[in-house]
Amino acid sequence: MSADEPLFRVTRGIPTAEELAALVGAIVARTHPAAAPAPAAASAWARSARPAGVTPTAGPGAWRVSGLPR
Repeated sequence: MSADEPLFRVTRGIPTAEELAALVGAIVARTHPAAAPAPAAASAWARSARPAGVTPTAGPGAWRVSGLPR
């Protein structure tokens, strides 16, 4: 393929400028892989529900202790 050849060709119909733009956008989006989104940090609201520095442990009465403020 030379630099003068088009990357694609419309063989039927007469597309509008908007339709060609949508086609080009779809081709470009398909050829460039999207970057993976960064994991979202926990919000302050979500962090406030977690006791600071408390690691729940299994055992008798653990369910009761897990709900107590520290």
